[in-house]
Amino acid sequence: MEQVPTTRVLNLTRLLSRAGRTLTGVDRVELAYLRRFLTDDTPVFGLIRTSLGWLLLDRDGMQAFEAAVTTGDWGRRGLLSRLSYRLSARRQAALSLVRRHSIRRCRPRGLAGLVAKLGPIDYYSVAHSNLAPAALRPFSREGHRVNVLIHDIIPLELPQMQRAGTVAAFRAKIGATIGFADRIIFNSQDTKDRLDAYVADAKLDAYKRAVVAHLGVDLTPPDAASLPKSLDLTRPYFITVGTIEPRKNHGLLLDVWEALGADAPRLFICGSRGWQNEDVFARLDRGIESVTELSGLSDGAIAALFQGAHAMLFPSFAEGFGLPPIEAAALGTPVICGDLAIWREVLGDTGVYLDVTDRYKWQKAIIKIAEQKNTSPKDKMVAPTWADHFKIVLSMT
Repeated sequence: MEQVPTTRVLNLTRLLSRAGRTLTGVDRVELAYLRRFLTDDTPVFGLIRTSLGWLLLDRDGMQAFEAAVTTGDWGRRGLLSRLSYRLSARRQAALSLVRRHSIRRCRPRGLAGLVAKLGPIDYYSVAHSNLAPAALRPFSREGHRVNVLIHDIIPLELPQMQRAGTVAAFRAKIGATIGFADRIIFNSQDTKDRLDAYVADAKLDAYKRAVVAHLGVDLTPPDAASLPKSLDLTRPYFITVGTIEPRKNHGLLLDVWEALGADAPRLFICGSRGWQNEDVFARLDRGIESVTELSGLSDGAIAALFQGAHAMLFPSFAEGFGLPPIEAAALGTPVICGDLAIWREVLGDTGVYLDVTDRYKWQKAIIKIAEQKNTSPKDKMVAPTWADHFKIVLSMT
């Protein structure tokens, strides 16, 4: 049986960077770890990287941070944070909050000294943040353990769909993880298999230990009252959820709806605009009959749309875990998705799997489902839980 260090340190940099913005799937994972670590008596500290260096929060500071993330109330902006003029007012307020609650601070190179007095540390980095030698090395000493959660390696598999500069940076993160992590936590067997293949291809030393633990799914109660009043929900409709970026393959859905023309059911594209997708943006700007672009919807509004939809559509080229289809299936909404290993792993017999390059099969499936009269929720998938995730991750064996 492995002896686990007695103090946990959780990197919270990602959540700080998202202050004032809708939380993504990766953000929610960091938040789930924050909430879980605050529920037991194991000593815990929060670590945050800022432009000036590192901040350390104790349990009280982490509780204040969690409350701000949950409510969106970050309080007042301090003078030092106001000098970060490129940041939004909410980000400035968030910086002020964590500075007020920090118990120790240091320059970027002083991390080892910052945590030296905490004793044996079980360090967790679960959001692809600060995965660099300078951030991991201070926790790789004897008696400590470095735990890194890998969500996907998509930038290495689809570099042509990434923003400029992100591929090299991500490759460096994976290299640092393999070099310093005592244990890598994978959100799926598919993600592990993909990193296994990359490690072999790159001829890097294999990581020391790995564990697969599906992410938990927190279902938000449907809140139809928060939907825009102008939405027409009387006609059959479909929904897709996710940032509008190349990997999500919105272009295929636009092709289908253009082909269907005036007889098409409604399509709600829920998500903000991303990067390198000018053709899709232009098509949306010109307008396609029966297609409505929605951004900034609450989780409750998305859940309400799921419940009334004929199906959730997800033609993504690649995914790490992908929460929206699982959330939809857990609400009893049919899911039509790409024929990817991750979906077969987590959705099983629940999903309808189609080639993401075959527009005609998607069109045929959409027409068939749109003609169905009964739109009441189908059998609901039993979604993975955070309790199951942490039962695996926090096991000492």
